[in-house]
Amino acid sequence: MERTPQFSPAQQHALDLADFVSASPSSFHAVAEGVLRLVADGFSPLVETEAWNLTPGKYFVQRDGALIAFVIPDSATATTGFRILGSHTDSPSFKLKPKPTTSAFGWLQAGVEVYGGPLLNSWLDRELVLAGRLVTHDGTEVLTRTAPLLRFPQLAIHLDRGVNEGLKLDPQRHMNPIWGTGRAEESDILAVLADAAGIDPLSIGGYDVVACDAQAPALFGATNEFLASGRLDNLSSVHASLTALLEIADAPGDRIAMIAAFDHEEIGSASRSGAAGPFLEEVVRRIGFALGGSLEESYRAVADSVCLSSDAGHAIHPNYPERHDPHNQPVAGQGPLLKINANQRYSTDALGAAAWTQWCATADARYQEFVSNNAMPCGSTIGPITATRIGIRTLDVGVPLLSMHSAREMAHVEDLYSLSRIAHAFFTHS
Repeated sequence: MERTPQFSPAQQHALDLADFVSASPSSFHAVAEGVLRLVADGFSPLVETEAWNLTPGKYFVQRDGALIAFVIPDSATATTGFRILGSHTDSPSFKLKPKPTTSAFGWLQAGVEVYGGPLLNSWLDRELVLAGRLVTHDGTEVLTRTAPLLRFPQLAIHLDRGVNEGLKLDPQRHMNPIWGTGRAEESDILAVLADAAGIDPLSIGGYDVVACDAQAPALFGATNEFLASGRLDNLSSVHASLTALLEIADAPGDRIAMIAAFDHEEIGSASRSGAAGPFLEEVVRRIGFALGGSLEESYRAVADSVCLSSDAGHAIHPNYPERHDPHNQPVAGQGPLLKINANQRYSTDALGAAAWTQWCATADARYQEFVSNNAMPCGSTIGPITATRIGIRTLDVGVPLLSMHSAREMAHVEDLYSLSRIAHAFFTHS
């Protein structure tokens, strides 16, 4: 996205996030874009099936739609603690089903399954692309991304006079996007995906493909203070953590700085590349062993570690203030959120909160506290999962959004920029 001198540092950061989002229509693309940036900065790839002979330096390892990157300082030993910034690469969407090419009344449609908890109405009347990975019969993985291809057309008001009194969408009946005209027997949406990837459609053995909004991210507002974009939940955190890690990579602090961007958070994290899986624990253990440590020393390193679980949160909505806690009402532009929940749906405790205030002070950044209205169920994040899975002290933070889980969300550029600056302080200051 074009940048001009009148843009502030926060706007420049938001525009780089816009570029990152545009390059990341799926979790697999987000990992690929992260890898491009890491390699350009001199990070070395690690392969899980090979031995890891680690010395002080910069490394990354990927597993499907998840990415872990870390910097080992010169002073590191087997008991050196970690500063881990966790996030997730996936977003609510629609995933392509088996037998995905269907037709009705002369329209070609795509069979899709709801992924996570999207705001269904926000996906209506938008041009959508399909993107993800194709796997050939010999096991080769290739990324694919179509041009604008799909649309969920809304029923005209003339045929539903009461629509403005309440729209109810049946995910099975109403969320079948159109992508052409003709008959299913004569067309194949997988052929479109194969053509976009440059492979033979007959070579496709499997696929993980999702829909995403074709509209590019954009600054807007009276002074361009807002960013409108798809997938800010949670590419805003992936980008902030990656940006901060790249900034400190050649001058790390005295801990091992790490980012862990997991897949499948929106559907519970229970996968080999999700936070509930073993990926992060295995990487942490392997680093300790590569540094000459024992299992005992690995436990000591974890005990001296902290994980900052960063996931988008809720800014107060001016049209629905009653849905928020009456005394904790985060405002856009006033800083990232420290997320707190008495039932540990967020993992923040008093020690974590105290540390957060110090990182914010170091970054000269404001922050706000978020707690749910008692009458509203509280969502959760990778934070409690990571704390439970590994036993590492974890706290939950994130930028405040409006329109969360919409096809197009919005955030304040100052909040996005502040999160990256705080991440920088988190990595470099104990």
